[in-house]
Amino acid sequence: MGAAAGRAAEAPTRADEAPARDDARTRDRVAHEVLERGPISAVDLAARLELTPAAVRRHLDVLQEQGLVAVRDAQPGRQRGRGRPARLFVITDAGHAAMTSGYDDLAARALRYLGEVAGPEAVRRFAQDRLADFEARYRPAVDAAGPDPVSRAQALAGALSDDGFAASTRALGPDGAAGTQLCQGHCPVQHVAREFPELCEAETDTFSRLLGVHVQRLATLAHGEHVCTTHVPAAGRVPVAVGPRPAARRRAESPDQVISADPVHPTTGPSPGVPTTGSER
Repeated sequence: MGAAAGRAAEAPTRADEAPARDDARTRDRVAHEVLERGPISAVDLAARLELTPAAVRRHLDVLQEQGLVAVRDAQPGRQRGRGRPARLFVITDAGHAAMTSGYDDLAARALRYLGEVAGPEAVRRFAQDRLADFEARYRPAVDAAGPDPVSRAQALAGALSDDGFAASTRALGPDGAAGTQLCQGHCPVQHVAREFPELCEAETDTFSRLLGVHVQRLATLAHGEHVCTTHVPAAGRVPVAVGPRPAARRRAESPDQVISADPVHPTTGPSPGVPTTGSER
């Protein structure tokens, strides 16, 4: 009798486990979609995941309570129609740390396989294609800033921050006469980019096209620096030795040869607006 009663008591508990597991799986899908697509609205998430907006908002509420996602209001120029600004969801640092270990491993394995099957050029083309959507979305905001590269860099930093990259700019010289540094404090692919520098190189090329000048990448999170730093020359200045360095050289450099992410104002050399490497000083 006692055993039968115990089994009867367990039955509802086991019946409740399946919905709980389904909820967890759906919440995980929502979180990963925010990681990959954020900032994104609940309505757009619902459309992508084929769920109701109400269901998506319920999962987002839980993720917010857990500190895995955060809300940002859309900028006035980017919201659709009238009324209250759309609430856009982005992944937090805690959310990124909680979810990307397995995601990064899968991405790295996929790129390794792509390189083995189709060759290094396929990896480069993938990296370029990944940035095409970013470039198309950022172009209107950057073009609205006018022709000055420093102003365009500030607009790009705002667009990057909207996408969770924690970007900012730092002027070099009086009123940015020596250019500016575009800094990114967060990168969703930094662990994968450590093995595949093509991701960073494609981003640098995208910045050059958006800003209308040949920019120079000075430091990256992928290689251990605390921020990704890109030098943007002022109008009329062209940096020396611009463009990504070969991957083999980057991996071989010792720590004292890494280009500093801090503003440097050399007094000699052919291009006074561009920081130099330790070996050039």
